[in-house]
Amino acid sequence: MTEATYTVEGMTCAHCAGSVREEVGELAGVASVDVDVATGRVKVTSEAPLTRDEVEAAVTEAGYRLVP
Repeated sequence: MTEATYTVEGMTCAHCAGSVREEVGELAGVASVDVDVATGRVKVTSEAPLTRDEVEAAVTEAGYRLVP
């Protein structure tokens, strides 16, 4: 398993966190997604490393922005 942490901009509530968790969680190999709305941190645990582009596309699909 591998872990990566990202920062997402624009999340303000539990619904926001759920949207990000759902979209990122649908990526192949993702085991868990932990979202902290207060800090914007998203910790992804997956079977193999994910590309930043994959995660960014999922976050964008949820309606938010991955911070560079």
